[in-house]
Order: sequence, then structure tokens, then C-alpha cells
Amino acid sequence: MPFLRLLTMALLLGLSLLSLQAAARPDFGQKLGPTLADSGSEYYRFERFELDSADGQRRYRVHLAIPRRAAPPAGYPVLYLLDGNAALGALREEWLAELDQRGPALLVMIGYATDRRLDVDSRVYDYTPALQPGQPLLEDEVRRRPAGGAAPFLELIETRIKPRVAQRHAVDPQRQALWGHSYGGAFVLNTLFTQPQAFQRYIAASPSLWWKSGLLLRTEQNLPASARAQLLILRGSDEAGPRAVEQPGERRRAMAVVPADAASQMAARLASHPGLHVEYRELDGLGHGPMLEASILPALRWATEPAH
Repeated sequence: MPFLRLLTMALLLGLSLLSLQAAARPDFGQKLGPTLADSGSEYYRFERFELDSADGQRRYRVHLAIPRRAAPPAGYPVLYLLDGNAALGALREEWLAELDQRGPALLVMIGYATDRRLDVDSRVYDYTPALQPGQPLLEDEVRRRPAGGAAPFLELIETRIKPRVAQRHAVDPQRQALWGHSYGGAFVLNTLFTQPQAFQRYIAASPSLWWKSGLLLRTEQNLPASARAQLLILRGSDEAGPRAVEQPGERRRAMAVVPADAASQMAARLASHPGLHVEYRELDGLGHGPMLEASILPALRWATEPAH
């Protein structure tokens, strides 16, 4: 009987650990479901538009959350959010109420024309930088998703999405912020390092610094001395565990190259840059997946606080 009891407890523990692992990973296939754009908000109204990528391979759905409060004389500050479908699904009315009191930002949530929270194939391509400009790239040897499209995606934001938003609404071009999670966090940092003038504020949540064995750590060295920006790096305290479990060999090897505390080390290095104001925060008790939703409220606050 003791053996059977121990065996039962071990099985239950194993099932619990599997459940926790599943909860820690984002559900890529989950449908979006009702959002504040459907139910309405006392503080914001919602619009959306769609457009295609330059190569015609991806279709974007851009959700706008526009404050009901009138824009200040310089225009609204703007927060651009990647994984826009998931970001829209995460928005809470109490967050928008807080924004309304702070002096609200216009929110531009750049997602994909799908009923799901995440379009995995599209985000892998759009958010990841290439080893060399224009070089064909795959995510890894198992998934084999096309990757390395960060440069054309940033060009789409700069030349097609930003102008369209500015045509519709009064925005402050000197108060533009960008948020992204995971691969999106990598895109945020790559943008800062390669085109720091694109935004004034950057929020990188759980950035995938292991991408291509630390490509961003090398790109960081190219950050111009003239760069001027505010950067917030966010990470969950529980992301430092065994990161390479069940990962393909190429990704596992890439993760092994980059230390678990690479994000905090990067923040410390960048804090010495004369033109950057840098903060690093860990959110207690959170793993990689839950950080997507948990990082949005800090991003909303970062986008609307006074300049440093």
C-alpha cells in the first residue's frame, strides 16, 4: 500500500508539472474571443484597418484604441503593440481608466487578419532579425518557418502604418513607444539598436536574446552614440529555469550560448549609454508565456509617463 500511495502521488505530481508547463506556454491556437472592442469602453473607442505585406504573404489587422478624452495640443502619445490580437484580448477596462487619468495614449495594436490570438508563422518572420540583410533564414531545423523579416516589417510600420494612423488622429511624433514580447521583444531591441530614431520609448518583454546564438548581443554593439531613447526591459522571475526543455537541437544550442541573466546584463550595459534611460524589472512568479499579458500594463504606464 505505501508503494501504491507513493506511485499515485508521483503520477499526480507529474501531471501537475505538465499542467504548469502547458500554462506557462502561450496557446498559439487559441481563438481571440470577445474583447473590449466588442463590449465597448467608457474611456476608449475602437477602429481597425487591414493591409498586406509588400510581398503579399501576410495580411495585417491593425486595431486602434482611441481615447475619448480630447488630444492634448501636441497630439496623443502613441504606443505600438506587436502581437496586436493578443494585446487587444488582454486589455482591461481598469487599465484604460488609469490611462484616462494619466493622460491617455493612443494604442496601435498590430496583429494579423485571423481569429486567433497569434499567427505563429507570420510573427516568426516579422519579428526576427536576419544574420545578414536579405539573407533567407529558417527559425530552426525542425519547425523550418521562414524568419529574418524584421527589417521589412519595421519599414512597413514606418512607411505605411504610422502615416495612416497620423492621417486619422492627432498624434505626437515625439512620444512614440513600441512594445513586444518574446520574439516581439527581440524586434523591439533590434529596432532600438539599428534605427533608434524610430521611437522614443521601447518596452522589451522577455526578449528572445538567444535568437541565432545571441545575434542581438552583437547588434547591440552597433547602437549609435547619438541614440536618444528610454528603454524598459521586463522579465518574469521564473523564466530563469531550464529554458531549453523540449526544444529543437539548434534552439537548444543557441540558448546554451546566452546566459540566463543576459537581459539584466544588457540593461546594465545600456544604462551607461549617455543617451539612454534604462530600467530593468522582474515580475515576480511569472514564466515566459504569462509575461505577454502581464507586461502590457507596465508598457501602458511607460508610454505615458513624463520624459526622463
